[in-house]
Amino acid sequence: MIKLSPSILAADPLQMGKALSLVKEAHADELHFDVMDAHFVPNLSFGPSLLAAMKKQDADVVYDVHLMLSDPIRYVEVFAEAGASIITIHQEANDFLPCLEKIRSLGLQTGASLKPATPAETLRSVLPMLDRVLLMTVEPGFGGQKLMPEVLNKARELRLMGFDGDIEADGGIGLGNMQQLADSGINVLVMGTSFFKAEDPQAVAAAVHAL
Repeated sequence: MIKLSPSILAADPLQMGKALSLVKEAHADELHFDVMDAHFVPNLSFGPSLLAAMKKQDADVVYDVHLMLSDPIRYVEVFAEAGASIITIHQEANDFLPCLEKIRSLGLQTGASLKPATPAETLRSVLPMLDRVLLMTVEPGFGGQKLMPEVLNKARELRLMGFDGDIEADGGIGLGNMQQLADSGINVLVMGTSFFKAEDPQAVAAAVHAL
């Protein structure tokens, strides 16, 4: 079954509690929590206090935290304490290997993310440390962009390298292209606008799970 991880970045910022309830009611598998520092990517988003509040409201949700930060090692512990279930950092960020080791030492699922131009080969040496790889299918920083289909080849490359963990994709994903992603070996779909702005988010989740 393909898993769905709705991106809270696309939710109404004045209705975060309702957004969390919607994710739970739709039986989504995870909640994708984008953290941006306005340095690694040209945008700001959420801090650990919002994650902690969500964890307090619903401790059963799998919180999929994506740190789009230049120095993620400074924030791993605070997001772990706030309630992260999975922490993913970028291969292009500072202190990449020590940060992966830090995440694993905290007992969390460990992920590495690649920008569209970064080759899958850059992860070969660390694949044994990873529970998931997150492929950015748009340039990170803003929602609403069009998916870059050439990125999907990285999923096939990772599978050929022997990686059997989760491969997640984020950016421009909707009902019209999700089958293409599943066919490439991706098994976790991040959906923002296509989930939170849908007329029937529960139907979106059901369609993903039916892939």
